[in-house]
Amino acid sequence: MGQCGSCGDSGAGPFSEGKNLVEFVYNAHGGAIKDQPLPGGGLETRCRGCGASFTLKTFVGKCPKCGGVHAVSPPRCEDQANIQFAGADFKLPEDRK
Repeated sequence: MGQCGSCGDSGAGPFSEGKNLVEFVYNAHGGAIKDQPLPGGGLETRCRGCGASFTLKTFVGKCPKCGGVHAVSPPRCEDQANIQFAGADFKLPEDRK
């Protein structure tokens, strides 16, 4: 059986919070989930970094104003209250170069 992280030793899973959830979703299933579109066209939210309104359209996304990284896991993607923020200084791996 493949490991998606929810059954591994990392402790992170689809019900984690903050940075742990963002990293979990980003890496889940070899990165196959992070860029998939959210059902219904996305979730309206406010950036937890700068307060700007935006629509989270994929399971992992960035605030268009400040670049703050947010994510929601597939089992919890129906409610904007489940969107988690990775923290003001967090960068996605492709942004760390």
